[in-house]
Amino acid sequence: MEDMISMSDMGLIFDITDVHGIDREHIRVDLSKEDPGLITRNESGLFEIVVPLTTSLEDWLPTLDSALAKIIGE
Repeated sequence: MEDMISMSDMGLIFDITDVHGIDREHIRVDLSKEDPGLITRNESGLFEIVVPLTTSLEDWLPTLDSALAKIIGE
C-alpha cells in the first residue's frame, strides 16, 4: 500500500532521528501518509511525524532532517 508507511520507511526515518540523538521511545510516526506531511514536538516532548502522501520519502527526508534540527535547536 502506498498510502501506508513500510518497515523500510521506518528504517529511513530512524536513520535521521538517530543522527539527532532522539530516543525512539519519543517518536510517534503515523502509519498512514497524509499531505503535506508534518514534523512537530508536542508539549510532553514527543516528536510526531506524518510522512507526506504525494512526495517520495527519499525526497522528503532532507525536510525531516532540517525540521528536526530546528526543533531541537541544532
